[in-house]
Amino acid sequence: MASRDEYEFWLFDLDGTLVDVRPDYARRRIEEVGDRLGVEFTDYEKGVLWHGLSGVRRPHLSRRGVDPTEFWTAFHETEDAAARAEATFLYDDAAFVGDLDAPVGLVTHCQRYLTEPVLETLGIADWFDAVVCCTEDVGWKPDPAPVRAAMDRLGVDARQVATDGGFGRTGAPGVLAGDGPHDVGAAWNTGLDGIHVERHGHDRRGQCVLGDYRVTSFDELGFVPGE
Repeated sequence: MASRDEYEFWLFDLDGTLVDVRPDYARRRIEEVGDRLGVEFTDYEKGVLWHGLSGVRRPHLSRRGVDPTEFWTAFHETEDAAARAEATFLYDDAAFVGDLDAPVGLVTHCQRYLTEPVLETLGIADWFDAVVCCTEDVGWKPDPAPVRAAMDRLGVDARQVATDGGFGRTGAPGVLAGDGPHDVGAAWNTGLDGIHVERHGHDRRGQCVLGDYRVTSFDELGFVPGE
């Protein structure tokens, strides 16, 4: 089990980790993208394309003759920030993030025009001391660049020498928690511990994801309320 004071700082992914959207909203968004592209996606493809469960959207798009750039362009054109925020809910087990007594950052593939309304609508914007939204310029997880950008804003360093025997499970001073293999990869590529929270089950994902901690809920980390 982990304790809240086990790390000097915490980083989190957003979608699928701390928050998610109602299934009907996700399904409608992918259907709208398909309508724009002249493609009808199956229910399975809608889930994969929204959640990226297997981490490989590209083969599914290729089989449909859809260029990934065209897909994401249509995806963002169909997104309405206010509607997305209203359809988003906070996982109950994510509440501990607001009580962390340490620097906390967010590193998300969700774009800023969507991220900010979600954080404000759910009332959790003040949970984070730094928010980094991945872009082509910033980099995409598992690239360590966006993680390092968040750490720079927090004023922390993964290379700092731990005292009193080290931090975390591996001696890392910080941790990144996310729901995908790219999140754990980004953590390890930056010298941090990685927590994988599996919201969908490995059967649906089609693979198991390694991590320093592997949980289906943050409650499994063993935090004591008010600790």
